[in-house]
Amino acid sequence: MSYLIEKISQFINTYYLDPIRGDEGYNLVNTFTWAVILGICIFGIFRLLEKLEVKITPRFILSILPFVLAGSSLRVLEDSPAGIFHPPFSYLLITPNIYFLVFGITVVCLWLSIRIQKAGLVKDYHPVFAGFGLAWFLLNLGTLLYFENIVVAYIPVFVIGAGIGLTFIFYLIALHFKSSIFTDPLNLSILLAHMLDASSTYIGIDKLGYFEKHVLPSYLIKLTDTALVMYPLKIVIFVGVLYALDTQFEKDEESTNLKMLIKMVILILGLSPATRNTIRMMLGI
Repeated sequence: MSYLIEKISQFINTYYLDPIRGDEGYNLVNTFTWAVILGICIFGIFRLLEKLEVKITPRFILSILPFVLAGSSLRVLEDSPAGIFHPPFSYLLITPNIYFLVFGITVVCLWLSIRIQKAGLVKDYHPVFAGFGLAWFLLNLGTLLYFENIVVAYIPVFVIGAGIGLTFIFYLIALHFKSSIFTDPLNLSILLAHMLDASSTYIGIDKLGYFEKHVLPSYLIKLTDTALVMYPLKIVIFVGVLYALDTQFEKDEESTNLKMLIKMVILILGLSPATRNTIRMMLGI
């Protein structure tokens, strides 16, 4: 029995705890595990939003984006060599733990915003909710700029410029083929988020000497010897997933709400690393 416990403990340490303690990135085991947990969480979040009587609309997704920026900048605070946070609290700021922390804070802010609306203090909770996230993001950014210096100022210009430019080219192609799916503003926003992520990955790895922590991108980058591979990878996944979402879901309200939630999660999975990477590289962290 002690031998079995020792093996299980070793397995957990090797594939789960050590990557968090050392911020070593991902392996096949924990990648699969986090993917399963993400799938479970999506349905949990879906039921929670139903209970809060929140309808997932483009307006709601827009109001939640400041929290994505806040969470990503919080992650950079942990990365900072200034040692702003220390163990064991700093372990909460490493993926995947930070997702649960940011999620908890976001839900509290959402609940407060809805309560403020129901109390008659505001007509619409969305701006209040977004304001909470924006204030948090600006606090994180101000803290970072206090402890760190801007080292590579052109990074955000390149990442944003490349992301917007490539998304616009994709839009023109979709417009030419009269595709309503790929000219939809929300779908284009999702593509933009992932083009920003691809752009930050490309310049970070190919030009600045950073490395990729995720399993599949890391394998493809090593295989092709360039992070440019992230662009076609992102586009292929984007086209396949969004086409399936917009053609296979039922038209009833519950299915539409679930589809919008999945789109929101996909957008966050692109914007979050793009923001973190861009801030880190700009500050030379």
